[in-house]
Amino acid sequence: MSREVVRVLRADPIMRRIVERVGPPRIARHRGRFEALVRAIVYQQLSGKAAGTIYRRVLLSVNGNGPKRAPMPEEMLAAKPAVLRAAGLSRQKTAYLKDLSARVLDGRLPLARLGRMGDDEVIKRLTEVKGIGRWTAEMFLIFSLGRSDVWPVDDLGLRKAVMKAYRLREMPSPWALAARGERFRPYRSYATWYFWQSLAPGEPVDPLNAG
Repeated sequence: MSREVVRVLRADPIMRRIVERVGPPRIARHRGRFEALVRAIVYQQLSGKAAGTIYRRVLLSVNGNGPKRAPMPEEMLAAKPAVLRAAGLSRQKTAYLKDLSARVLDGRLPLARLGRMGDDEVIKRLTEVKGIGRWTAEMFLIFSLGRSDVWPVDDLGLRKAVMKAYRLREMPSPWALAARGERFRPYRSYATWYFWQSLAPGEPVDPLNAG
């Protein structure tokens, strides 16, 4: 796969230089789908260190066995809002986690079946959950489901990287970025990863599993 990815991406001369500098693509996947979404909600609008502290407190308050075990939907749904608030969650994020857990448990969000759905259907299902927007759904597609052709046009890091790589005067609009991404089909997820790497060489990239 990586040879085919590199062959396609190298057709663009700017990307070719990034690929040569960064090396083979290394997009790590994680298996815990529910955990990834919980983390995404907890980490919203917080610095990595603060969010990590709150996340560990949430896990400890939910499962009682320490912060290393991933949460279960039934545990999160059963947790008292006051307990989650005491762990550092806002009232809004507490409601988001309750909604996520309820949807997983009653089947409205069938996590086990998402891998058999198309990208657009996955995004539709995920964004029905309170607190999960399109960007989070796109990150889930890349890092949880391993989809190869996701191009998150609203991602600030991607926009900055494209502006820098192509020496643009300003960050491209989502529309302009969408048009520019067509040259990287069907491996736009990998192109995204390479652009991120161009800003922070060697840094692990997984927005849903940070901290």
